[in-house]
Amino acid sequence: MERKVAGGTATVEAEPDGTFVLRVDGSLQSQVDLADPTHLGFEYVRRIGDVLDLVAPRRQPISVVHVGGAGFTLARYVAVTRPRSRQIVLEPDEDLTEFVRETLPLPKRAGIKVRGVSGRAGITDLYDDSTDVVIIDAFVREAVPPNLVTAEFVAHCARILRPTGLLVFNLIDGTAGLGFVRRVAATVRAGLGDGVVLAERKVLRGKGFGNVVLVASAQPVPPLEASGRRAQPPYEVLPLADLAGKAQPLTDAEGFTTPAAPAGTFGR
Repeated sequence: MERKVAGGTATVEAEPDGTFVLRVDGSLQSQVDLADPTHLGFEYVRRIGDVLDLVAPRRQPISVVHVGGAGFTLARYVAVTRPRSRQIVLEPDEDLTEFVRETLPLPKRAGIKVRGVSGRAGITDLYDDSTDVVIIDAFVREAVPPNLVTAEFVAHCARILRPTGLLVFNLIDGTAGLGFVRRVAATVRAGLGDGVVLAERKVLRGKGFGNVVLVASAQPVPPLEASGRRAQPPYEVLPLADLAGKAQPLTDAEGFTTPAAPAGTFGR
């Protein structure tokens, strides 16, 4: 199944294990298990699932804002593990959302509200102190939009988060020195608080492109070390301050580009 969407050509294909994968122009966007939404196949998604499990006990509703929708994998996870949760998804590609709804239907009464706006535009309309978790997992052609990693955007995230709320970024990097994710780490620390970094060792050493998950809060972030060791390949867990080092925060006024993974990096 395929359809033209704003971002290119979207396809949904069945996998041998019974899951479905969503791609846009060949790049993997999501893996969805309709029979068991608690099955999170991508390792970085599993790590974010671990973070969600620290926010509140199972079955206790939480409030989550997802910047980036794709197949709604994490929104489905929250809906099943914490029924009656309030979730808002900010996804500007309305054609993609319609395609996903048709091919990978959301559960009835899931409490997932999708708004056809960008993360930057949509987050300004949300109430102060209204959210337990904000997850930024948005890409345009395998690069994170620059306006989702600046001090101004982080300030909006901090505004809508409750005092114990968590801000979660899924980023990609693999450049020597990891200049991009270091500066995002510095931006998050300056605008919200400290936290942790979850990533494969090779990525942290600048030896290959991959996902880097940043988790931050105004309060101490619960321990995540055990979940990182369970990952395959194992994810390193280190303090956000160690990654940030002496890097300077990013701002809207600066004007910058974010690293794009080499073609085919996320095609399999």
